[in-house]
Amino acid sequence: MIQDQVAANIARRINAWCKSVTAFLLCAALLAAFAAEAVSAAPIKLAIFDFELEDLTDRPSSAGETPSDTEHLRRVTDEVRQLLAQSGRYSLIDVGSADAAAVKAHTLRECNGCDAGIALKLGAEQSLVGVVKRISRTEYTIRFQIRDAPTGTVVSTEDSGLRMGADYSWNRGAARLIKDRLLERGTQQ
Repeated sequence: MIQDQVAANIARRINAWCKSVTAFLLCAALLAAFAAEAVSAAPIKLAIFDFELEDLTDRPSSAGETPSDTEHLRRVTDEVRQLLAQSGRYSLIDVGSADAAAVKAHTLRECNGCDAGIALKLGAEQSLVGVVKRISRTEYTIRFQIRDAPTGTVVSTEDSGLRMGADYSWNRGAARLIKDRLLERGTQQ
């Protein structure tokens, strides 16, 4: 009788061990499948156009961008390009050869999605248009919009909300927006 109890106890332990090993192997197989899928996903070809300035201050609109504004916008664009390139989710497409009037005039934000067609001609799958909206000398917002190049459909649009800081802080605001709202979401757009 004692031998039967010992045998039953051993059989239960072996059965439990087999179930544990089976569950472990199943989990390992699923993780391997997901990892292989994640590794095999090719980066999205993204055309990042230069960030644009929408100035709502009382400066005359004929004054245009100052050299300082141009430099700060260049830093914003460079920071965003660097973040997205380092993420591995995107392969950046050079937009330097884009000769459309809206690109040259920095008015892509007003062209009703023409950036998608321009990006497609450059070989991109998606386009990114970013805007710094200056509300006052120390208040601004950052906005970006990503479109699917073949269809022009907006796939992502984000706005930082009101931020405080002079023009030298625009690149930090843009970096925070990209990190928080695009890269840390963990889903590929």
